[in-house]
Amino acid sequence: MRTLRTSAPYAPAHPPSGTRPVLLVVAHGSRDPRHAATVAALCARLRGLRPKLRVEVGHLDFNAPSVPQVLARLHADGVRRVVALPLLLTRAFHAKADIPAVLGEAVSRLPRLTVRQAGVLGPDRLLTAALERRLYEAGLRSGDEGSTGVVLASAGSSDPEAIAVIADIAREWRHISGWCAVRPAFASASLPRTADAVRELRDRGVRRVAVAPYVVAPGFLPDRIAAGAREAGADLLAPVLGDAPELSRLMARRYDEALVRWGERVSVPAGA
Repeated sequence: MRTLRTSAPYAPAHPPSGTRPVLLVVAHGSRDPRHAATVAALCARLRGLRPKLRVEVGHLDFNAPSVPQVLARLHADGVRRVVALPLLLTRAFHAKADIPAVLGEAVSRLPRLTVRQAGVLGPDRLLTAALERRLYEAGLRSGDEGSTGVVLASAGSSDPEAIAVIADIAREWRHISGWCAVRPAFASASLPRTADAVRELRDRGVRRVAVAPYVVAPGFLPDRIAAGAREAGADLLAPVLGDAPELSRLMARRYDEALVRWGERVSVPAGA
């Protein structure tokens, strides 16, 4: 089994003189207005965590402003360094190809701007902590873990690496949290679907089945996950991760890790 990557350590030091790079959160975008609202709420929580950090949001599709529009505005403002953080839970097509292409094309027209792409959010223990938060908020009671099977429902991908990572997360989450079973499921591109995973746990005699959407914001695919949970009669459906505080802390860590790779020494604010 792969070892799940956790946040890298930081070198404690006073921040160097000069302006820190701007953090550009790169969101996928959606026709569903709940998506943009959730991203805005998550970034607002991040600004509260790091009040001295300038945080901007750019979208790949559907919503404004686009990533190139934000980069052009930052360039016009005199910003010279940007950390682009993909708001993604796995390293699949968008992180490997789509986002680098969009960033590269934009920067080629902005010669005084340097952009470093940060790592994706997952996997990380903070994400499983956020998943558990959402399950308990949805009604799971402390002490029920041993009789509860969880369906870890992600958006899905055609990338084998991303699918393997979801399976690894499911195995490790069961080990560290004490669920009687954890099964991965996917809303698109891969199998099993959410409803099939719920039924499989029922067939195995699992007393209580909960569905934990491994997605950041509402939209078409999260709605498909919810429909599958209802269709198969899951006992509990957690909300999406949304603006969980664990996500904002993880976003701040990914930014800091990008600075370390940029050659800067980072001091981490307390609680951040």
